[in-house]
Amino acid sequence: MPFRLQEFIHKFEEGVGSRYLKLLLGFFIIVGAAVAYDLAAFRNLATREGMDAAQLAWNISQGRGYTTYFIRPFSIHLLQKKLLESQVNRAQPAVTNSAALEPDPGPNGGHPDLANPPVYPLLLAGFFKALQLRHPDLAVQQGFRIYAPDLWIGILNQALLVLLAGLVFFLARSLFDEPVAWASVFALIGAELLWRFSLSGLSTILLMVFFSGLVAVLARLEPAIREANQSQGKLVLLAAAAGVLTALAGLTRYSFAWLIVPVVLWLTSLAGPKRATLAMTALAAFVVIMAPWLIRNYALSGAPFGTAGFAVFENTSQFSEDQLERSLNVDFSAMTSADFWQKLVGNGREILQNDLPRLGGSWISAFFLVGLLVPFRNLTLNRLRWFLVFCLLLLVIVQALGRTGLTTAESPVHSENLLVVLTPLVFIFGVSFFFTLFAQIAGQFPALRFTVLGVFYLVACLPLLLTLWPPYPSPLV
Repeated sequence: MPFRLQEFIHKFEEGVGSRYLKLLLGFFIIVGAAVAYDLAAFRNLATREGMDAAQLAWNISQGRGYTTYFIRPFSIHLLQKKLLESQVNRAQPAVTNSAALEPDPGPNGGHPDLANPPVYPLLLAGFFKALQLRHPDLAVQQGFRIYAPDLWIGILNQALLVLLAGLVFFLARSLFDEPVAWASVFALIGAELLWRFSLSGLSTILLMVFFSGLVAVLARLEPAIREANQSQGKLVLLAAAAGVLTALAGLTRYSFAWLIVPVVLWLTSLAGPKRATLAMTALAAFVVIMAPWLIRNYALSGAPFGTAGFAVFENTSQFSEDQLERSLNVDFSAMTSADFWQKLVGNGREILQNDLPRLGGSWISAFFLVGLLVPFRNLTLNRLRWFLVFCLLLLVIVQALGRTGLTTAESPVHSENLLVVLTPLVFIFGVSFFFTLFAQIAGQFPALRFTVLGVFYLVACLPLLLTLWPPYPSPLV
């Protein structure tokens, strides 16, 4: 018995059990940070888009279908235009009365939502159903400060943040080593901007989970093809998983459907005769997942991406601020290529000057940008880093062209902040470059080893620590 007890203790001090203890400790640290942040900085739903997603999810959970109470005049315009076209195609008499052109609301009697992709609202609706959530009667409450459904939405997103931290840990450990993995997790959790996104009601944290999962799939796929140590069937499954994850990201936020371009190009750049097959597999899986929803939107409005597909026209000389979504009659004939070019250059300049250097709300992104000058010996790491750079450049263009009035009204916590979704991978590569420099410092000045690490962790988590310091804002928005 004494020997077995000693063996048991050794397992949790030096053996396999020590790893589980570290993971458990890390889990409780993240949960503790979430509780502390909610107590200090919870502000109910403070974004228009968060409220929009919540009411849409509530309608779904109550059996009203994919209908919305946020009725945009431009949405009505698209529905009426599609209805008129369908009547003309069926050779029915032309209708001039606008009241007669009201679209059929369907059995639920609601206005179909054309602005939001479905994954996040469906996730929220399932969460509401599982909790049997009810709206509290605020009329009988005195001293109302916290709205319970808003808090539960924040808790769901923070659970996704815990899942994201786990994905970042295992991805960083597989690409580098355990110290880099732990430091990447601390950098992620110390980024106060991500905690703000977790309480905003937006789908940003879910998008980060999908993107991290996509990178994890690509990280397994590249060496498997190069070393030819996996069966054809497994390679095809990994390529299909990459396409599915990209499609799920696109159905969470339409802008991220563009990621299929770097995914396919990255797969075609790999060595081996199977690369074309794998690229086509990923593209086919992407199309199969995306197509039904785009067909639904087109059948309703004549636009596969609904009202969201017209964001490129907003904030131009023809449609300033939110003029487009408030319009019942829209004419795009006056738009020229110069309008789009002016929007791209103007917004792109601002993104490169402000958003890119402060990616993720942390200075660790500076390590990533400087680290681009240092090549890796590992071919997989080099390929993944350039995949990330391609995604960054592509999303800079997409974010610049898709920018609307939300960017200035709710900056930086809004759905048009696309670059922030790449934060987990940027942090992993940024932390890895720091540890490259740290190895040289530790070799020359061993006595400063723990001091340098301590300062790194402290500065990385400083924005969050300052937020937890009083005074605290009121939760009432």
